[in-house]
Amino acid sequence: MNEITSVQKLLEETIYMARKGLYVVVLFSLCINVLMLAVPVYMLQIFDRVLSSRSTDTLMLLSIIIVLAILTLALLEAVRSNIMIKIGSWIDRRLAGTVLTGSISLPLKNGSDPSIQGLRDLNTFRTFLSGSEIFSFLDSPWAPIFLIFVFLLHPYLGIVALIGAIILFTLAVINEYITRPLMAAASKANIKAMQQAEAAVRNADVIEAMGLMPNLIARWDRVNAEGLNKQANASYRSGMVIAISKFVRLVLQVAMLGTGAWLVIQGKLTPGGMIAGSILMGRALSPVEQAISAWKSAIAASGAYNRLKHQVSTMPARAESMSLPVPEGKISVEGLSYIHPGQTEPVLRSINFTLAQGEALGLIGPSASGKTTLVRLLLGNITPRLGQARLDGMDVAKWDPEDLGQYCGYLPQDIELFSGTVKENIARMGEGEPEKVVEAARLAACHDMILHFSNGYDTSIGESGAALSGGERQRIALARALYGNPRFVVLDEPNANLDAVGEEALLNALKNLKEKGITVVIIGHRPNVIQHVDKILVLRQGQVQDFGAKDEVLARLTENAKKANVTEIKRHG
Repeated sequence: MNEITSVQKLLEETIYMARKGLYVVVLFSLCINVLMLAVPVYMLQIFDRVLSSRSTDTLMLLSIIIVLAILTLALLEAVRSNIMIKIGSWIDRRLAGTVLTGSISLPLKNGSDPSIQGLRDLNTFRTFLSGSEIFSFLDSPWAPIFLIFVFLLHPYLGIVALIGAIILFTLAVINEYITRPLMAAASKANIKAMQQAEAAVRNADVIEAMGLMPNLIARWDRVNAEGLNKQANASYRSGMVIAISKFVRLVLQVAMLGTGAWLVIQGKLTPGGMIAGSILMGRALSPVEQAISAWKSAIAASGAYNRLKHQVSTMPARAESMSLPVPEGKISVEGLSYIHPGQTEPVLRSINFTLAQGEALGLIGPSASGKTTLVRLLLGNITPRLGQARLDGMDVAKWDPEDLGQYCGYLPQDIELFSGTVKENIARMGEGEPEKVVEAARLAACHDMILHFSNGYDTSIGESGAALSGGERQRIALARALYGNPRFVVLDEPNANLDAVGEEALLNALKNLKEKGITVVIIGHRPNVIQHVDKILVLRQGQVQDFGAKDEVLARLTENAKKANVTEIKRHG
């Protein structure tokens, strides 16, 4: 069963199991609404029996009964609220990890912008379930109970209450019709504005260094203003409906009291019945009016849930396979081709090569030739359109990422460390055995550097490694890549941010990797790094231009460069 199916099934099972809890809440809502009848019945008995009979015993007995009923109602309200809070929290705990997993892996597979909107949507949905606004929707279906009791008091009172219920229900439908499209458009604009803001914050240095702030703020403000305008329009329309509903309800209260007074004058109703009818109608229509006020939150929760379902349906399949033996590090690439999602032109075409255990490959080529895409395919981060990348014969795209990851190390071109200590980052955010952490640091030749930090391996590096220099981040990221004795390591321009000392440490680390028989792929251009590889693969326009032993490839490249220079001289001479 692939991951898409399993995740969809997880969502369906979660909602199905949550509905079982909701059935209990619905039953509690019925009991609560029935107990709500206690107060008007008490008032009816006080006016029609106690006052006329002047019976103190009856008054005491009725008062005890009503207090017990109100106490039971309060307890049921508390339990109902607690159940909804637990249902919301349970849904969040059950789905949050999967949603975050999808948010992380989705951009790798479909080329979308990184976003945690799925978690925001889950939080919006959970907040609605755990809040008080949902109870107006749970109480509204029981309004007919109160209307029936109003009819029992007198048909005229029932007709007034029924007309009021119809008017308020119609207003609720109108509110849905005129606000939902605007709220959906506003939500879409707000999400886009938030994504732009997150991207701007991530690139603060670039923005400040090149004076991009006014342009970016103006661009963000246009999107944000669009969302604000649509939300304001929706709120204005909803506000008008809410104002009308309050006017209607107050008029109905007057109509109910007036009709009741007229019936009392006619001798067709008791004063207690008049008061009880007014209270019953108010109780019948109150949840409907509250539901109109809470409709905006309900629309937001519904939209969040629908977006959550869509994200779940588009989550990429994650390989699920049995754990495999520790690989030796043999790499074989067979007919590998890749096209970025939404594009028609291949980034890579029919890539073929092999690496034996412990060999180091230098991957070179001009910008946009597909080097980074190739190493992402070698690690199984993205899935090829055609062909396979194999580690010890196993297609990495079909290898369980959690199992494969322990045998792989990756130093990306754009380095991101996580908030925590040096030790935690090297240990890949796990607990990490101190011996293995130190071993990885020694292998990366950065152990001495770390010892000079204020708290050594327990030094907090700040958010995204803000407390470290670019070179220090790169060396710690290299140690992270080498943690746990991986059998296959990919280094994407590992010396991009290194000074002379750091570069010497990197070269020592490469020697250590070769001594341990670890297979390495290095993207680089500086000769001092390339000189330590066994083979070179030259990529140009997504195709293998040359591949072979380092000395042979470098000789051919030098010869081709000489020929190109001679041709250029002749052409201009």
